[in-house]
Amino acid sequence: MKARFALLLATLQLVCAIPAQKILFQNQDNNPSEVVFGDNLIPTSWPGFDLNLNDRRLVLLEDASEPVWVTELEKINLKASGKNFFDVTELRGPSAASFHTVESKSYPKPNCSEAVLEAISHLSTDGPKKNLATFTDFHTRHYRSDYGKQSQKWLLGRVYDTTSSESTRDDIDIAEFHHSWGQHSIIAKIPGSHSKGTVIISAHQDSTNMLPFWGAPGADDDGSGSVTILEAYRVLLATGFKPKNDIEFHWYSAEHAPLTRVYSASQEGGLLGSQAVAAEYKRQNATVLAQIQFDMTAFVKKGTREEVGVITDFVDSNVVKFVKQLIDAYLDIPYVETKCGYACSDQ
Repeated sequence: MKARFALLLATLQLVCAIPAQKILFQNQDNNPSEVVFGDNLIPTSWPGFDLNLNDRRLVLLEDASEPVWVTELEKINLKASGKNFFDVTELRGPSAASFHTVESKSYPKPNCSEAVLEAISHLSTDGPKKNLATFTDFHTRHYRSDYGKQSQKWLLGRVYDTTSSESTRDDIDIAEFHHSWGQHSIIAKIPGSHSKGTVIISAHQDSTNMLPFWGAPGADDDGSGSVTILEAYRVLLATGFKPKNDIEFHWYSAEHAPLTRVYSASQEGGLLGSQAVAAEYKRQNATVLAQIQFDMTAFVKKGTREEVGVITDFVDSNVVKFVKQLIDAYLDIPYVETKCGYACSDQ
């Protein structure tokens, strides 16, 4: 065990001094056990990971008419060069990139202030802090690692525990959305009284580093979003909220990305989990009324003001407008418009 940690530390020290653009693939033979990373060789696999950096994946880049095959290491290289993508290898139908809003409607102004303010009064940071402390204790939550499977099972247990302790309803459905890589997405559904569709509140549960074998506690990205929506779920149950439409809480697997040299995070898995869920909902002709993704909801850089970043690209403008109205009506911090880029998160 000490030798493994020593090797990881040595690799880290070597790679931190190497510019990201110098990541290269070594084609020594058909199945090399090491690849060139800068001027050094690193292993292509690691105990506890169902992953090899030589594995080939089918990805769809922005403005590309057809997906292309790349290796897992080349996916890292793409991210290091600032290019996002959908990994469509697992998909048996259209990718999320091909989904379009069927009907976009404007929303009424926020008009349920009494119920919202009652729910807000029950919010606490105690639960999220405690949950995040455990969630970040896993070496990584990479979707192809044993740690990622373990963290997903722990999170599923927290969803079950929260449901049983906060609600006496017997119609809440909690399920794993199964994926071939073993870390499953989690869906908790609160049925609506007169449902015409589903409102989805989501976050991604996985984490990773530039190289997937490195430690990745993922406190902000996206442990923060995962525990934030779990707290929202708890409060809705605790206050006996009865929605008209179905509400689903989604914790997606396999969204995540490595940190680039400038430490900006996006996706490396290629949005695999949310794509699979979206494809299944499309197959079922499910009516999704709206979806909001909570990604990196905790960190505030020292010397800056606290604010809510509202993504304005690759999203529905009417949902964005409504979210801004909600922030103005119920939060004491402002919002700021920001852009995320193509295939940036699960929204």
